[in-house]
Amino acid sequence: MMIAILMSRVLGQLRDTVIAFRFGQNELTDAYRAAFQLPDLLFFMVAGGALSSALIPVFSEYFSTDRKQEAWRVFSSVATVMLCVVIVLVLLGELFAPWIIRLMFPGFDEERLTLTVSLTRIVLPAQIFFLAGGLMMATLYARQHFLTPALGPNIYNLGIIFGGLALAIPFGIHGLAWGALIGAFAGNVLMPLWTMRRLGSQFSFRWDLSHPGARQVFKMMLPVMFGLSLPGIYMLILRVYGSLLPAGAISALDNANRQMQAPLGIVGQAIALGIFPTMAALAANAQWGELRRSLQQGLRLVWFLTLPATALLWVFAEDIGRVLLQYGKFKDSDTAMVAAALRMFSLGLFAWSGQALIARAFFSIKDSLTPVLIGSLTTVLFVPLCFLLMNRFNMNYAGLALATSIAATIQMIWMYRVLKRRLPPAEGEEPFLKPISLCALATLLSGSLAGLLRSPLAQFAESQQWQPNLVSAFLLLILGGGSFLVYLALTRWLGVPESRVFQSLLDRKRRQKAEKP
Repeated sequence: MMIAILMSRVLGQLRDTVIAFRFGQNELTDAYRAAFQLPDLLFFMVAGGALSSALIPVFSEYFSTDRKQEAWRVFSSVATVMLCVVIVLVLLGELFAPWIIRLMFPGFDEERLTLTVSLTRIVLPAQIFFLAGGLMMATLYARQHFLTPALGPNIYNLGIIFGGLALAIPFGIHGLAWGALIGAFAGNVLMPLWTMRRLGSQFSFRWDLSHPGARQVFKMMLPVMFGLSLPGIYMLILRVYGSLLPAGAISALDNANRQMQAPLGIVGQAIALGIFPTMAALAANAQWGELRRSLQQGLRLVWFLTLPATALLWVFAEDIGRVLLQYGKFKDSDTAMVAAALRMFSLGLFAWSGQALIARAFFSIKDSLTPVLIGSLTTVLFVPLCFLLMNRFNMNYAGLALATSIAATIQMIWMYRVLKRRLPPAEGEEPFLKPISLCALATLLSGSLAGLLRSPLAQFAESQQWQPNLVSAFLLLILGGGSFLVYLALTRWLGVPESRVFQSLLDRKRRQKAEKP
C-alpha cells in the first residue's frame, strides 16, 4: 500500500508535467480542469469515498461471521441502487451540460464554454466506473486484499499520461479526456472485476432498500455526504471564481494546490492515520486524558514537520514550479502564477495537516457530526472570503488561495477548541504551545537564512551557464536540504522534544553500520 501510494503521487506529478509540457497553462488547460467540475460535484453528491467506506464494516461483519450470502446481498443491493442513481445523474449531466457549465463558469467566453462542455461529456461517464470500482474495492479491502485497490489510482494516472503523450497528437486537449476515461475504466472496473472473479464473488441485480445491512450502509454515509469541509469542495468553489479571471488562473490554482498536497499527504495524513488506532483504543477504554495527550503529541509532531515545509514552499515556490512543470509550452510567466498561488496555499499547510488529525480524534469518540457541521459553516464563510480577497483586495487568484488557507485555519482552531472542552486534561500534561512556538522560531530563522542565500547561489549557478531548471534543482537540493538540516539543529538546540525522533533515527543508523562486519 505504501509503495503504491508513493507511486500514485509520483505518477500524479508526472501527469501534471506531461500536461504542462504538451499544452502549457492557458485557456485550453483551464477548460480541461473545468471539465472535471461537474463530475467532481457528482462524486460528492453520491458521497464519493464515503459510500465504500460505509460498506466495508457492514460487509466485513456479515462476511466474517459466516453470513457470506447476506454479505453479497448487501453488496448487490447497494451496488444496484447506487449504480442506477449515478447512471441517471450522468445521463442528465450529459443532456444539460451546456446550461450547467454556463452556470458554473460565468466568466468563460463562448469558445471556452463550448470546449469545456465537450470535454465534460467525455469524462462524465468515468463517475460510473469510479462508483462501481469503489464498491468492488470495498469488498476486496474487507477480505484483506489490498494490491488491486492500491493500483487503481496508478492506472488512472497512466491513462491520462497516455492521453497526453499519444492521444493528444491526433485529438489535442480531448486526448487527455479520453485518456482519463480509459484509465478510469481500466483501473476501477477491469482490474477489480478480474480480481473479484479470481477470488470468487457474487452479484445480482437487487433493488432491496429494506435489507438491514443496506440501510445501515446508507445511514453511515449520510454525515460524510453533507460534510463540506473537504479540500475538494474548496477547489470546486475556486474554479468558479477562477473563471472570472484571466486565462490560466484555474490551471495555476490546480497545479499549486497539488504541490501543497504532497507534503500534506506525506506528513499530515500519514501521521493522522498512524495515530488514529491509538486514539480509538483510548476512547474505547474511556481514557480521555490519555486521548488528549496523544492528540497533542500528534499535533506537535505534525507541526514540527509541516512548519519547515511551509517555509520551503514559500522560499522555493518558483524553483518547485520550474522543476516540476516548466517544460515544452510551459513558460516563465506560468511558473510565476503557480508560485504566487503556492505561497498562499502553503500558509494553510499546518491547518490542513492538523485538521486531519483532529477530525480523526472526533471519529475516535464516535462523533462524525461535529466536524461536518463545523466544516459546513466554515465553507459558508469561505465563499464571501474568496470574493473579498479576489476583488476588494485585488489579489486575484492568489487571493483565492489565501482564502483557502484562512478558512482551513479557522476550521482547525474551531474543531480543536470544541474537542479540547470535551477531553479532560491528563495528569502531568506536557507543554503544548511552547514547543510549537519554538518550532515557529526555528522555522523563521532557517527560512530567512534560505531566503537570504537563494539569490547569490542562483547568481553563481547562472554564471556557470546552467540551464534554468538545473539551477532550480540545485537550489532545492543544496539550499532547501541545508535549511532543513539547520532547522533540525535549531530545534535540537532549543530543546524541542520532537527533534529527538530524528536524532534517534540517526543513532540507530550509526549503530547498524557499526554492527556490520
